[in-house]
Amino acid sequence: MEMSELSALLTRDGLALLDEVGEITSSGEVAKAVSRLRAAGHSPDLVSAVVGQAHLRVKARSKFGEFAERMLFTRAGLEQATRLKVATLHAVRMRQADISAVTDLGCGIGGDSLAFAGAGLRVTAVDADAVTAAIAAYNLAPFGEDAAVTQGVAEENVPHEGAVWLDPARRTAGHGETRRLSASDWSPSLDWCFQVAGEHPTGIKLGPGLDRDLIPDDVEAQWVSADGSVVELVLWSGALARDGIRRAALVVAGEQTHELTAGADAEDVPVRQLGAFLHEPDGAVIRARLIGDAGRMLDAGMIDEHIAYLTGDEPVTSPFVQSFRVRETMPVHPKTINAALRAADIGRLEIKKRGMDIDPAAFRRRLTLKGSQEATLILTRVGEQRIAILADRV
Repeated sequence: MEMSELSALLTRDGLALLDEVGEITSSGEVAKAVSRLRAAGHSPDLVSAVVGQAHLRVKARSKFGEFAERMLFTRAGLEQATRLKVATLHAVRMRQADISAVTDLGCGIGGDSLAFAGAGLRVTAVDADAVTAAIAAYNLAPFGEDAAVTQGVAEENVPHEGAVWLDPARRTAGHGETRRLSASDWSPSLDWCFQVAGEHPTGIKLGPGLDRDLIPDDVEAQWVSADGSVVELVLWSGALARDGIRRAALVVAGEQTHELTAGADAEDVPVRQLGAFLHEPDGAVIRARLIGDAGRMLDAGMIDEHIAYLTGDEPVTSPFVQSFRVRETMPVHPKTINAALRAADIGRLEIKKRGMDIDPAAFRRRLTLKGSQEATLILTRVGEQRIAILADRV
């Protein structure tokens, strides 16, 4: 969004028009709305801003729920924003650590600051981009003086007291990964972020695939998954890091949360033969390298020392895994699998894979699915053997 578009939108008439336009859910509706508003005599800047915001508000519901209806967004800001229910958990951690004020350096559209202010923290939100800072100020306006927004760079706005929240941007955003990233590939750099973390209670939000070699030894690393997807890694320091915890996997499923914690990477459980059940650890558990702890909770073993699947014979499950009851195993041959699918009357099939260079969508096209039942097909390997496991979700 350009500043001219934002200026046209942030007027009484502009905001009223945004409310009047209502939902825009598809590209076809975007085109129709643009034509209608231009025909009504509205300026190009206002039309672009109103239609864009109406479309983004619909997309934002998955992250912000009903709050999206009164917020403004940029496309990049919405993509990078923390889900509100996850940001709320971060705010709760700050309150539990007796934090009363937080400075959000690189606040984006203000998603994290919204949760911090909602939890009763005094918030100073900072962003280098003028349009983004203006949008954050609009989103945080209901909190009045308890949420101040400043345009500026992170390095010049480190507070003298209180906690710090950092969301450094990848300098390589939008480009393919062709090399291993270093600490200088973020803005502000990770070295600078870690220096701040050594001086203030700090939370640093990063991508869940961060090179683990870059994680300092004196912080708590918490991987977070939300409704099945690993969404972030947060490094906590000072009063925000819990005693004795250096690895954590936080699993958010709907309104429920579950957490697996440890003082270090967990030792894997031994390998054993495939049993009656197969367990797929949550992505946060895998990233945190706590598969062994999940396995011990389930009295399960690994199917292969290099494959993140667990197996056992007992009908037990856990919020840290997805569990499947094994029907049968077979070679990864479409003809053999098709015969098993016909015999079991399978017409709806979920395909999962791990440790194999197979495109599930392409593999599905080689299968015949005409039955009335459903199942899950898991393509993996045990040692040098490639196997297909036909199973049912528990």
